[in-house]
Amino acid sequence: MAIRERLSGNEAVAMALKQIDLDVMAAYPITPSTEVPQYFSQFVADGKAGTEFVAVESEHSAMSACIAAVACGGRAATATSACGLALMWELLYVASGTRLPVTLAVINRSLSAPININNDHSDSMGARDSGWIQLYSENNQEAYDNQIMSIRIAEHKDVMLPVMVCQDGFITSHAIENIELLEDEAVTKFIGEYAPDWSLLAGNPVSVGPLDTPQFYFEHAYQRARAMAGSKKVILDVFKEFGELTGRKYELFEQYRMEDAERAIIILNSSAGTARCVCDELRDRGEKVGIIKLRVFRPFPMEELAEALSHVKAVAVMDKADSFSAIGGPVFTDVRSACYDLEKRPHLINYIYGLGGRDVRLEDIRLVYNALSEVVEAGKPGEIYRHVGVRGV
Repeated sequence: MAIRERLSGNEAVAMALKQIDLDVMAAYPITPSTEVPQYFSQFVADGKAGTEFVAVESEHSAMSACIAAVACGGRAATATSACGLALMWELLYVASGTRLPVTLAVINRSLSAPININNDHSDSMGARDSGWIQLYSENNQEAYDNQIMSIRIAEHKDVMLPVMVCQDGFITSHAIENIELLEDEAVTKFIGEYAPDWSLLAGNPVSVGPLDTPQFYFEHAYQRARAMAGSKKVILDVFKEFGELTGRKYELFEQYRMEDAERAIIILNSSAGTARCVCDELRDRGEKVGIIKLRVFRPFPMEELAEALSHVKAVAVMDKADSFSAIGGPVFTDVRSACYDLEKRPHLINYIYGLGGRDVRLEDIRLVYNALSEVVEAGKPGEIYRHVGVRGV
């Protein structure tokens, strides 16, 4: 039976972690993720969670402690943002390289410099190649649901990879919304027990993360790559089972009014709501427009996305992070690669938007759809690497 509540995105994540009944949470505060361990530590202090809460001296230490806890056979999680995630960089690779199913709540925030505490996706997008599965959450409900599902995905025997659950800093992390919670017993039954094949505390001691010489490193990297590729099926299976439990259906990406769309926008997280408003407005005028909201960015849903775009004439990929590569943002380059083998490829353009918390307005989305009309009319994309919302541009 669902429990109706009003929670911020950070509270929702902390509630999910309490229901998961972690063995260890190690955390260090950084805006806007600080509230996650703050709320969680209150659960521990009140006796509502039996977790060992470790207040460490840095985010690097937080991830180190989580890695050690999971290697010992426990469940562990932490939360961070922006520069905190950057300080964990070395350990992100250690967690994935040693195939430890750590879970991490990333409350997306721009990276310095200049220092900025507001939302964009530069932190998690910068970690996109670290071997972590990445789930993105449009709203508080998705953040809660993704956090619970991430445990099942990470600990699956065919996956054994860490998972980031991302949501937009302040926009959803601090905004209060009506959501539905599962009962504690339902969460416990859904996630099951963490039962690794090995543990540092087992009778037969093992080494975790030893020196890997050239004779072995490549094979381990290959196994990690295959696990990431194979995780797509596991993710879909977990989504399906969660949908049967809650009635909330999740896919690798959400298609909105895409059945006969000729122009489409691809977008992530909270900005999808703004895009839907404009999409509906244009549909009411008879324009064939649609939206694809990516939910799973790693593993990247290449084949599925290409199929969804195969009938579209022009696509604008919205990136709330810039690769500073002079060819576009990280989502754009992956989408463009996915469409390369299509017999009839849509024209693709990229828009960098919302950096450092810049507001994403209805008129910005209208501008993007209007630009797609020009692309369709011209029969060519024109300038590919674009920006929207920048003063004077």
